[in-house]
Amino acid sequence: MLDEIDRGLIHALHLDGRATFQRIGEVLGVSTQTVSRRYARLRETAGLRVVGLADPARTGTTQWLVRLTTTPPASRQLAEILAQRADTTWVMLTSGGTEIFLIVDAPESGTPELLLHDLPRTSVITGISAHYVLHTYLGGPTAWPGRLTVLDAAQQFALAGRRLDSNAQPDIHAAAQQNSAMAPGSRTAARRPVTAEEESLLAALRSDGRAGLARLADTTGWSQSTVARRISELRADGALYFDVEVDDRGLGVTTRALLWATVAPSQLDRVAKALAQHEELAFLAATTGKSNLIAEALCPDPASLHTYLTQRLGAFDAIHTLETTPVLATVKSTSQPTLAHQPARRR
Repeated sequence: MLDEIDRGLIHALHLDGRATFQRIGEVLGVSTQTVSRRYARLRETAGLRVVGLADPARTGTTQWLVRLTTTPPASRQLAEILAQRADTTWVMLTSGGTEIFLIVDAPESGTPELLLHDLPRTSVITGISAHYVLHTYLGGPTAWPGRLTVLDAAQQFALAGRRLDSNAQPDIHAAAQQNSAMAPGSRTAARRPVTAEEESLLAALRSDGRAGLARLADTTGWSQSTVARRISELRADGALYFDVEVDDRGLGVTTRALLWATVAPSQLDRVAKALAQHEELAFLAATTGKSNLIAEALCPDPASLHTYLTQRLGAFDAIHTLETTPVLATVKSTSQPTLAHQPARRR
């Protein structure tokens, strides 16, 4: 289990993935060296990574959620092969190892090459279903609330280099939901696309969101001051955000599941906005297909998941059907294959 300093570091990185160790130390009340050591240890033991991600709407891409039913002996090997592809993210083994779930990026005007050409040639796949992401309600810039439990409002303002006015308490949760409106899959506003020059910067930040300005300057051919200015502009414009990858077992999560819900279309937006407030959910999106609302639930144990399904989700009459598929292992997260995020076995 992670202690208060570890959790505070993770919380701080979610708020500002490029915050200096000195600033984080000041906010947490510990030394810069302590933050540096904790960061290095979490990278080694919990797969901690900060990645810079672009809004797909700015890069001319769309996202598809794909479910592959496979023969059990081949599922792990196939998942690892899919994880090596540049157009896949969040490759997971689910449903007792007989299913692979993945997110596939595709050109905005086309279907993923993975679905058109590659998968049909693989004999170990016994079933395919693909869901086009229409709108993301939770995910992207909005982190799972279970990682945001340490820093109070004053500490969050201090991290941003501001002082909290004692007469005005900010609604941190409302701000998080506002950020969620800019999450990948949300195309509610027309904003300028990312330029070809900026794509090289975004690619470098996707590999390492905390890469130094000197390294980014070498990659892009810009000066360090130009790199810093472009990063600030992209973040302010909503084209770039920073995500944190870490093994959530250290936060008490042992049970993860994908939820496939069928909701009455007239009630879909109302139900989704209500579910986006649930602390059990880390991802929520409206999609095409029979299951038109997809979510990922993170719970401390199977009993907690059962309570969530029967009591909280069960209260929504507009949810007509609900399929639950347990996540056994995450083979790839955002950009790099990893086997670190495997749920712990129950004792």
